[in-house]
Amino acid sequence: MWFFLAFLAVPVIEIALFIRVGGLIGLWPTLAIVVLTAMLGTVLVRSQGARAMADLRRSMAELGDPTAPLAHGAMILFAGALLLTPGFFTDACGLLLLIPQVRDAVLRWLSTRVQVASFSMGGATQGFGAQDFGRRDTGPGVIDGDFHEIDPTNLPPRGPSGWTRH
Repeated sequence: MWFFLAFLAVPVIEIALFIRVGGLIGLWPTLAIVVLTAMLGTVLVRSQGARAMADLRRSMAELGDPTAPLAHGAMILFAGALLLTPGFFTDACGLLLLIPQVRDAVLRWLSTRVQVASFSMGGATQGFGAQDFGRRDTGPGVIDGDFHEIDPTNLPPRGPSGWTRH
């Protein structure tokens, strides 16, 4: 129901703002503002997106919790979509999401409503309690196995596998 209201309210708000702003400053300045915010948004999203990717890479390299960098990246992506959508309301929302402090506030608000129990990297599931740290997942989807290194100079001769006819 909330999505329906958002899809209904946002275009109505945008049309009302276009009419109001266009009546105050005229058609061409209104269109110029829309184009300039799209261009400015593209530059800001690119730079902030690169910073978010660097944060995500650092988090992965340190085997840390990637929740915050992933959330920031998703919000930056959403901000870019809002800034490329013509309109004053969507531009304002997109520009707000490009402010790191606003993204932090949104992340804190979301964290009160969403709880991450664990995350998985490289086959190991990490929980967030001290007793879970370093525990390996041994569930039904995990196959435990051993391996032996084969000396590349002592490989068997390569011929037909026998699976196909010649």
